[in-house]
Amino acid sequence: MIPTVPRDWFREWFDSPYYHKLYFERNEKEAADFIDLLIKCLQPPPGSTMLDVACGRGRHARFLAGKGFDVTGIDLAPDSIAFARQFENDHLHFYVHDMRELLCANCFDYAFNFFTSFGYFNTRREHVNVLRMVHVALRPKGVFVLDYLNAEHIMPRLVPNETKTIGRTVYTITRWCDGRHFYKRIGIEDPELPQPLEYFEKVAVFTLNDFEGLLAPNGLEIRGVYGDYKLSPYDREQSPRLILVAGKT
Repeated sequence: MIPTVPRDWFREWFDSPYYHKLYFERNEKEAADFIDLLIKCLQPPPGSTMLDVACGRGRHARFLAGKGFDVTGIDLAPDSIAFARQFENDHLHFYVHDMRELLCANCFDYAFNFFTSFGYFNTRREHVNVLRMVHVALRPKGVFVLDYLNAEHIMPRLVPNETKTIGRTVYTITRWCDGRHFYKRIGIEDPELPQPLEYFEKVAVFTLNDFEGLLAPNGLEIRGVYGDYKLSPYDREQSPRLILVAGKT
């Protein structure tokens, strides 16, 4: 029986310490190297203002700020923002904010959305609202970078069942796809828990064609497409990621 995924599954899951343990207690070097390559590719002028949309605990935002840029991170998860704020300084700030809601107008030179932090919502309108927020927040000629999974690569390679043990925590992961969304059920067992926990993920099956149809009508023109964190050329079937560089029109 296919379980029912809560509509706002991301609110609790992204604020859970088990989410961060599963995904982000990993090699920091990969993320730092990706930022290095991205900056070499984009060549932002010194002092550029940057927005990290759905920044989580601020890992990428910290790397960007460390390069001398003025960075603002926003995320829906209060605990993640509370954690990120310990790293704030004159050029790095974090705020609790729903990316579907307008933030400001003509405030940033660059906006980033890393690690498949898009496609969570139930309606096209909600996804459009995110892009509208980005478009309004960017200054004229601003640049938006969206880092998404490559659905056409993942679809035939989806692993239905997997178990991961991290420290004393055991994650039992079940994956499926209905053609419109990828789903993931995460069962969690930990000696510190009185009983097992259960969380879900639901991410839209968006292809490059889908993004072209979403971005262009909302004033964002795709100017570059890459297939992994080394910024290799995008291949529809082989690339693990779909990384888009778009300019505000």
